[in-house]
Amino acid sequence: MDRPHYILLPVSPLFIAVTVIVAFMLNLLPWGGMPGVPDFLALVLIVWSINQPRKVGIGIAFSMGLLMDVHNASLLGQHALAYTLLSYFAIMIHRRVLWFSVLTQALHVLPLLVVMQTVELVIQSMVSGKLPGWSFYASSVTAALIWPLVSWLFLAPQRRAVNRDETRPI
Repeated sequence: MDRPHYILLPVSPLFIAVTVIVAFMLNLLPWGGMPGVPDFLALVLIVWSINQPRKVGIGIAFSMGLLMDVHNASLLGQHALAYTLLSYFAIMIHRRVLWFSVLTQALHVLPLLVVMQTVELVIQSMVSGKLPGWSFYASSVTAALIWPLVSWLFLAPQRRAVNRDETRPI
């Protein structure tokens, strides 16, 4: 418990928009069907739903889910439902998760990602009648493993210096 507690500066809405767009573009790349590649958009939605629940919430998650449905040519609403539930559950636990270290936060993020993928799995199996197997959940494990890096990168512009410098206004 010797780690410093940062008071974060307000986040720029432009920074949030850029991170969501970049994550969406990463999901558009052709590696999305390979096992073990995380859903970058889901990861970014979790980061902002936990850290900025008033700015990124269920509405943005639903909209981005519809865009992913259109891109994947999947059943309209499949990703929208999964991302909406993901954002809802992330907002529900956001106060609790922020008290933990980044590694412990990854353990809280993993069930959120598994629930999201289970919703997608159930919808896909109802439509196609096929089950993809356990490798389907490899992307959730990969996303939880890179959670500390993503969380650190996204919150880095908001951190103040631990030791206050008299020449800095903030």
